[in-house]
Amino acid sequence: MDLLLLLPVLLPFAGGIVLLILKNHQKSQLYGNAVVSLFSLIVAVGLFSAIYDKGIYSVQLGGWEAPFGITFVADLLGSVMVLITAIIGFTTSIYSLASVDDERVKYGYYPLIQFLLMGINGAFLTGDIFNLYVWFEVMLISSFVLLSLGGTREQLEGAIKYVTLNLLSSAFFLAAIGIIYGLAGTLNMADLAVKFSAIENEGMVTVVAMLLFIAFGIKSAVFPLFFWLPASYHTPPAAVSAIFAGLLTKVGVYALFRVFTLLFTSNTEYTHTILLFVAGFTMLSGVLGAAAQNDFRRILSFHIISQIGYMIMGLALYSPLAIAGGIFYIIHHIIVKTNLFFISGYVNKIKGSYELKKVGGLYKVYPWLGFLFLIPAMSLAGIPPLSGFWAKFTVAKAGLELESFMIVGVSLLVGLLTLFSMTKIWNEAFWTDSPKDAPEDVKPGVFTKISMLTPVIILVVITITIGLYAEPFFNFSVRAADQLLNSGEYINTVLGGGS
Repeated sequence: MDLLLLLPVLLPFAGGIVLLILKNHQKSQLYGNAVVSLFSLIVAVGLFSAIYDKGIYSVQLGGWEAPFGITFVADLLGSVMVLITAIIGFTTSIYSLASVDDERVKYGYYPLIQFLLMGINGAFLTGDIFNLYVWFEVMLISSFVLLSLGGTREQLEGAIKYVTLNLLSSAFFLAAIGIIYGLAGTLNMADLAVKFSAIENEGMVTVVAMLLFIAFGIKSAVFPLFFWLPASYHTPPAAVSAIFAGLLTKVGVYALFRVFTLLFTSNTEYTHTILLFVAGFTMLSGVLGAAAQNDFRRILSFHIISQIGYMIMGLALYSPLAIAGGIFYIIHHIIVKTNLFFISGYVNKIKGSYELKKVGGLYKVYPWLGFLFLIPAMSLAGIPPLSGFWAKFTVAKAGLELESFMIVGVSLLVGLLTLFSMTKIWNEAFWTDSPKDAPEDVKPGVFTKISMLTPVIILVVITITIGLYAEPFFNFSVRAADQLLNSGEYINTVLGGGS
């Protein structure tokens, strides 16, 4: 069990090193990355099953008892995030076979993907807030290089904006860590939960909460800290955009869920009210930004922001149903958003552009592609019975139960505007005739079709499954929310040193 908990970090680390050694053997890198990603998926399934059946489990590295050693811990939320990360990592590895050029492979695309996945999994499984910072930096370094691989002016401009704001996030994070250690003398999150409950200076704890909110808010791209995201996510290859869109901002959201349910629970009337206002403005600013765009990936990038607002809304409402809705929303959104970026990449492969005005007529020639787009697009908009409907319904129902009518109204309005954006993409790219001056479509070969469409189909099937069989996913989300809100099991497991 100890090894099972550590393998989601060790496998991509070892895989990345092996792929670096194979840097002059491009085919070996392509298929080696897919093999490592498949093994990571198998391990993630095993870890999730074990945590689901047996409960929270922790490992203290080096034989040092908590809170003095390095702690890895998996609960339901952490284990499901590792599982989804493995699904996205595996599908991206297949998609990359035909969509990533040889030049990027030569300069380390596949090792960087594995190191990025290592950082993401490390963030989900760490039980120490300083090590959370370390894993964030591993992610930042990997993602910055992935953004800039190719060296186009647009990429470098986006990468500089991305890294600048994320370094600012790191500065806030480090400042918060210093204050935390001064207040509590520990950085182990379970130990901090115990120490913070006994600290009389509640004002300083709230200051730390706000510093971490800014740090994680930048990572999550919440209002008004989101400007780096639409400036950068549309610049790299579609495979990179997809894995970024699905996973990177969700690490920030995960961190917010973790610290605002485990550490900062004594002044929720203040902190969670701020979170609620931020959620509303995040939803609105993201969806309005999307409405003004005419580039496939820019529209999707702004919708990442608006959908993050729903997740923060679930956290801010802070009831069992609301937290469960937020968790359900995270699961749904990672699958759907990654898939929409995959589809945008395939459209670009055919039409040679992401600009909606330069593509068109796709439905007449590729009706099956139209169907594959409509499923995640309608799910994102919250059309029943797809996964997005249940996610939005759960969060809105929680808001109505708490009589937070304003935020519920905002969430419903944003849902309608999301439908407008998805309809806009459908009309421009699929339904309207192709422009007369448009170049002739590129007909992808059999290998390209299999490589780029297999991940799309896998994620479409998952989206439909979550929608049609929502009850087990909802019940899981309720259990995960209960673990977050009743942190005694988490604290006892970590400080007790075992399962």
